[in-house]
Amino acid sequence: MDETPGLSDQYRMASPWPLFVALGIPISEIGILFDLFPVAVGGLLLFSGSVAGMSHESGYAKTPWRALVVLAAILLVAGGAVVFADVGLLTRGYAIAAAGAILLVGGVVGELVVGEGTEPY
Repeated sequence: MDETPGLSDQYRMASPWPLFVALGIPISEIGILFDLFPVAVGGLLLFSGSVAGMSHESGYAKTPWRALVVLAAILLVAGGAVVFADVGLLTRGYAIAAAGAILLVGGVVGELVVGEGTEPY
């Protein structure tokens, strides 16, 4: 008798991405709320990288690099809007824009160096 009926070895049991998405959101919010620049940038990097990885793993994106560039563009626009609105949240806007810039560089370098790579896990 089989211990795990109906399950196959070809399917993974769990994905690590939801945990990192769930951690990235509060970390970035804590950094943005309390004006902690490195914490905000790190949380946004964790969140965006996890979303890009999840979209690649689920098959919605061919590579995680293009999804990363799209998320970087969204963060750059949002950070720029906060900075140029000048509502007293200047450091927070810079943190969002810095995370977008780092993701943009990572996405472009990843696309050029790694390229298509292999199929999602």
